[in-house]
Order: sequence, then C-alpha cells, then structure tokens
Amino acid sequence: MKSLRYLLAQRYAWMEARLHEGAERAGYGYITPAMSRMFGQMGREPIGLSELARRLMVSRQAVHQLAGEALRHGLVELVDSPSHKRVRLLRFTPEGEAMYASGTRDLGEIEQRLAERLGAQDMAALQRILAQDWGD
Repeated sequence: MKSLRYLLAQRYAWMEARLHEGAERAGYGYITPAMSRMFGQMGREPIGLSELARRLMVSRQAVHQLAGEALRHGLVELVDSPSHKRVRLLRFTPEGEAMYASGTRDLGEIEQRLAERLGAQDMAALQRILAQDWGD
C-alpha cells in the first residue's frame, strides 16, 4: 500500500492541476504552481512576506521572488504596515482580487466534481478527517 504522504501529495497535485486548467481558461495561465500556493496562503488581508515564507515553509528570498513576479503581473502590491514602520505587507490589487475570486470559484467546482466522484458521504468524511487537529 502507498504511504499517506504519497497519497496526499498525489491528490494535492490532482487538485492543483485542475486549478491551473481553470486559471488558463480565465486568462491566468502565467501563474506558476508556486505563485498559486502563495496566493492561497495570502487570503484577503494584507500579509508580511516573512509570514508568507513561514506559512509556505520556504525562504524569505523565495517569497520575495514570487512576490516580485506577482507584482510584475499587477496582481499584488506592497503597502506599509499600520503597526510596524519597517514592514511592508503584500495584498491583492483589484486585478488580483478578480484572479483570486476566479480561483475560488474554480475550487468550488473542483470540490463539487470530487463530491460527485466520491459520493457525498465520503466527501463529508474526508473533510471531517482533514479538518481534525493533527497536533503541532
């Protein structure tokens, strides 16, 4: 039997591939898997690059590179932190918000297709299991 790590990685890759297909259809085919991961960790509120690096488990330099790429595409902008004068926060531009909303709709459709494949009961069980506290 394949390891849980392998199975989770395979299913994550399946979901990311479907998400990228939707991004291409919506005109965002230039978004890399790494950028997609970053956007998924950003959420709707401005966030510091150090916090993004921690959430993504990558170096700050890697996040700076990803943020620079997203800045060039006009999807994000850097703004001053209201609480720390030396900190800049990353947030979506209006174009980035539209891209994020498109991805959110696509994720909903992906989850719906998955529920149709697995069945409502297994989908609910999967969500329940993955939502449990796994500890630190």
